[in-house]
Amino acid sequence: MGKYDEFTRFRQELNNKILQRGSLGIKRFFALDEQAYHAGALDAKTKELLGLVASLVLRCDDCIAYHLIQAKEQGASGEELFETFHVALVVGGSIVIPHLRRAVDFLEELEKRDA
Repeated sequence: MGKYDEFTRFRQELNNKILQRGSLGIKRFFALDEQAYHAGALDAKTKELLGLVASLVLRCDDCIAYHLIQAKEQGASGEELFETFHVALVVGGSIVIPHLRRAVDFLEELEKRDA
């Protein structure tokens, strides 16, 4: 099983458990998070790229993987993703580099799936 398959299986399974057992506040937060990335004044792809920058700077590998998947689904090109990585690196500094490595590794798996 590849990283993509493992990530999506784990994420879906645990999100379902959280939403089944969670409070109204948890359910509302999940809904708010999902709605934040819908197109509005900013298109959905731009919002996903912003989420990717924040995830890299905050060093959340699960969030990085999620936003990479979503950005690719919204049509982000490799060039756009690498410009996004550049912004995250400038904002976050060298501490971002290990997460950038894992992001590129995950991106390569996504690109192979698309081929």
